[in-house]
Amino acid sequence: MKVGVLVSGRGTNLGALLAAEAAGALAPATIAVVISNRPGALALDRAAAAGKPAVTIDHKAFADRAAFERALLAELARHEVEAVVLAGFMRVLTTTFIERFPLRIVNTHPALLPAFPGVDAPAQALAHGAKVTGVTVHFVDGGVDTGPIIAQRAVPILAADDAAALHHRIQVEEHRLLPAVVQALAAGRVAVAGRVVTVAPGGPGADQLV
Repeated sequence: MKVGVLVSGRGTNLGALLAAEAAGALAPATIAVVISNRPGALALDRAAAAGKPAVTIDHKAFADRAAFERALLAELARHEVEAVVLAGFMRVLTTTFIERFPLRIVNTHPALLPAFPGVDAPAQALAHGAKVTGVTVHFVDGGVDTGPIIAQRAVPILAADDAAALHHRIQVEEHRLLPAVVQALAAGRVAVAGRVVTVAPGGPGADQLV
């Protein structure tokens, strides 16, 4: 399965995917292209250093979202992409885009959805007084962080945590969970019935999915 990774920033999740691929833990998935909507994003440097096509498609260069997404889709098609990973991609995709990859677009969110969707999830958890938060990897649908949940990992909230410290510890789990989900998806071990997702055992990183 050829995977396209959409990024906007530093690309730490991309780094985790690239490391998994280099270790042979992502197969049969391969990263075919990395696309950033922000020129100069550090994630592009990570992609280039790993020998991956690193492409900028600046959303500000297009008259509207539809034109931007057409450019994204054309670039993904050029690399024969079959699935898409949103790795810190800070744009909301329309249903037109999503329908081109049905149940083949995954996103990570730094909370245990459906709790604390949207921006600044670690800060939301702290403000709410939660004792536990975590990371969710889910399919993308037409809402914001509302797609079917594939896998989650819990992270305890410590008394000394601020938003930055909590987010860092969430990212540690995120970087383990995302490659395991992508590998399982590519291997055909992810099944969806309505909004219920099941992941069959086996494969690299399987311990991250239980």
